[in-house]
Amino acid sequence: MLKKIGVGIVVLLLAVAGLIWIKLIMPLQASADKNGPETAARDYALQDDSKVTLPAPQAGIYQAAPNPDMNLYWGELHVHTSESFDATLFGNTLTIDDAYRFAKGEPLNSPGGQVMQLSRPLDFVAITDHAEGFGTRTHCNSPDLSLAERAACWLANEPNPMIFQILTSAVRGTAAPGDPSKPAGVYQRTTRQSPKPGAFPTCRFGDDALERCYQNAKNDWARYVELADKYYEPGELTTLVGYEYSPGMPEQGKHHRNVLFRSNTVPERALSSLDVPNAIELWKGLEANCGEGCDFLTMPHNPNKAWGLTYSRYTWDGQEYSEADWRLRQKREPLAEIFQVKGAQECALGVGATDEECAFEQVFDPCEPGETTGCAFKTGFVRQGLKVGLALDKELGFNPLQFGFIAATDSHNSNPGDVEEWDFPGAVGAVTSSAARRLRATEDTAAAYKTILKFNTSGGLAAVWAPENTREAIFDALARRETYATSGPRVAVRFYAGWGIDDAVMEEQNPFQFLMADGVPMGGVLHISKDPKAGQQHSPGFFVWATRDPIDAPLQRVQMIKGWIDADGQTHEKVVDIACSNGLTVDPITGRCADNGASVDVTTCNFSTNSGADELKTVWHDPDYDPTRAAFYYVRVLMNPTCRWSSYDAIRLGREPDPRAPATIRERAWTSPIWLDV
Repeated sequence: MLKKIGVGIVVLLLAVAGLIWIKLIMPLQASADKNGPETAARDYALQDDSKVTLPAPQAGIYQAAPNPDMNLYWGELHVHTSESFDATLFGNTLTIDDAYRFAKGEPLNSPGGQVMQLSRPLDFVAITDHAEGFGTRTHCNSPDLSLAERAACWLANEPNPMIFQILTSAVRGTAAPGDPSKPAGVYQRTTRQSPKPGAFPTCRFGDDALERCYQNAKNDWARYVELADKYYEPGELTTLVGYEYSPGMPEQGKHHRNVLFRSNTVPERALSSLDVPNAIELWKGLEANCGEGCDFLTMPHNPNKAWGLTYSRYTWDGQEYSEADWRLRQKREPLAEIFQVKGAQECALGVGATDEECAFEQVFDPCEPGETTGCAFKTGFVRQGLKVGLALDKELGFNPLQFGFIAATDSHNSNPGDVEEWDFPGAVGAVTSSAARRLRATEDTAAAYKTILKFNTSGGLAAVWAPENTREAIFDALARRETYATSGPRVAVRFYAGWGIDDAVMEEQNPFQFLMADGVPMGGVLHISKDPKAGQQHSPGFFVWATRDPIDAPLQRVQMIKGWIDADGQTHEKVVDIACSNGLTVDPITGRCADNGASVDVTTCNFSTNSGADELKTVWHDPDYDPTRAAFYYVRVLMNPTCRWSSYDAIRLGREPDPRAPATIRERAWTSPIWLDV
């Protein structure tokens, strides 16, 4: 009898072991072979980088300062290193030090061996690793770990994206079906619970594990500040202290915020989503712990993947914004990412937007009734968010959503600002460290936003107008929204509005003293007087001056995007071209420039050099100006078409461009808006 029981137990154990092997071990091994760093060089060997000619790296150009007319500085405010647990699980081993050196122009190697190097150094950078991971792995090199601690540390440090999916699936939660009787694409209030601080595996085992993780989180944060100070070189490289606050959402949703500080006077610990359940509590907690001499701002990223939450009236955990909450948001959140590797977030066709450029790097279709994830929401894009702000202004008497634009990468490769299409190294470590992996075929049933080929862009850059390159000057420019975004190229743009601006300013050799005295720059608010004697019954002048990136394609056109609210509280938008290249003019009926004939040879990625403009400059007046209506205006500068990163990768692999993604793109810049306030 005992023998039979023993045999039964052995059989059961073997069956369990076999099931674990089939359901877990084999998939982990397959994932490691497909995505891991140990096989990355094998896949990288499939490409021939000599088939693509790259511009030679250039030395940094350091602007004279202080400059009352403002200097233009280029930077990256959203990048991850191996300090982020997800970056480690994706196979990135590059450190914070590596990221700072990369920002200064030094080369790095991707996990597969691809050389990553900026064409030009950055002027400013913020390393923004996930605060949720601070302190969770610091002790893993200790020699006296228990077996359970060693297992947890292995799990948290083994480079395999499948482990990342396992660890985050519970935190992200599952998408609940929405109410199909409600309007499609309108965010439906959801109540969520934050994970407990000890939820991470390495904070569960060992003596006083949670207390140890708390102390290590403080130590990690202190080390962050020390490294930012170490690499801070005023006038050459400004290193802003920052981190990312990252609550989870279903279906790869993102309702994250980057937190930036004005100086190295910061709270003792970086507040994460394990500490506070929503952005309101984040702002309150930071204010409570900031102390004298400490100042901060936050920026949401990926409103396109927050499933409508970003510009709704609700928080991540279901709290409704009060007037005091909106005022706090107005004070602490002056910016938003309009572009990064996870797609363009300006607008989506069919979701309150109709202009054709809203299809740029966009894969979401408008939501159907009952959908709560994976589609384009009416409160999921920045242009819609700006219109929500106009409606809130009418309701509250102030606009809490007057935010400017920046772009970033959100790269998990420790390579800030690495955004050129021609040498995009992917964004998630070994998973995308070669052309073969970036262009890997996926199941046709896979959602477009879950694929690298169709959804990943090469990322963008933040541009700042500031008198000098210091922490204080860069932060202050971000806070006053004198910033703009590009999809990668370094297109220079200036944008002003004022009542006295007319065509005469175009003839001035240095118009900026006049513009700064009599107008407001991008990010500013131009107030409309209710006194008819103020002479503001006619449109202000909008001055725009754009110049091309000298190592990229010429400019094609400049567009003005206007949003306004009518007497009934309904919001509207309109897009018109206001400057054309090649001597072309705007068609008065369509509001568009004629095609300038620029083209791209996708077999070589050579673009037209005999079409387009080195600069475009104009003063525009709104023919539909109404002094009784609040409005916003921002500028979009479009370049001639060039190859998308996936086409460059196709050349490296000797293939035709994959027809599932556009072979070419029209790179662009977006200025922060200027608001007309009645």
